[in-house]
Amino acid sequence: MRAMDIALVHGNFHGAWCWDLVRPELERRGHRVYAVNLPITDPAAGAAEYATVIDNLLPPDCEPVIVGHSMGGLITPLVAARRPVRRLIFLAALLPTPGTSANEQRGVEPIDGLEPPSAVEWVDMGDNVWAIGPNTATELFFHDVPADVTRWALERLRPQAYRILGEPTPLEAWPDVPASSIVCRGDRSVNPAWVRTAARERLGTEAVEIEGGHSPFLSRPAELAALIDSLL
Repeated sequence: MRAMDIALVHGNFHGAWCWDLVRPELERRGHRVYAVNLPITDPAAGAAEYATVIDNLLPPDCEPVIVGHSMGGLITPLVAARRPVRRLIFLAALLPTPGTSANEQRGVEPIDGLEPPSAVEWVDMGDNVWAIGPNTATELFFHDVPADVTRWALERLRPQAYRILGEPTPLEAWPDVPASSIVCRGDRSVNPAWVRTAARERLGTEAVEIEGGHSPFLSRPAELAALIDSLL
């Protein structure tokens, strides 16, 4: 398979760092990898601004594959509406509905994990920006991640501005781009059953599956890289 340009888009509270274990696995397969840092701490930034950051990071002449994790799924179709994109890959990801906010979708669809975390550690930073505590983050994101990697990840989590969840998506229509969906069977953050249904009904494809929780880029990076490579 020839080399691809692959943009890796993180979810809430995360950053480009979360792909540090996956990136070399993809590069070993010959791909050019771009890990994005979204402006998630900026209360004025929403989906359009996030998409601009991704678009600006990518070389203008490349036709990338875009992998969106979790909240990143709200952004990746916007990039495909702006520039040629080879494929969208949604990893345990939300899928935007034109004219609707993610929070409105969560109110009527079983998107959220089925078991709420026992630890409730949310810190209001003001301006609708929130931080997540280590116990809550571990339960939702890292419950099957090795302890040393979990400690490393917890030190790097960032506050998240919630505008991205409350604003109606600026997506007017889904781009005509091939799409794939990956479901994490043990996900505690995004309901695996919803991912399977949404892939079938909205993307017209069957989700491919990987074991473990919401963060396979930390718990099984080689396996995730191989799966992404197989979808190209």
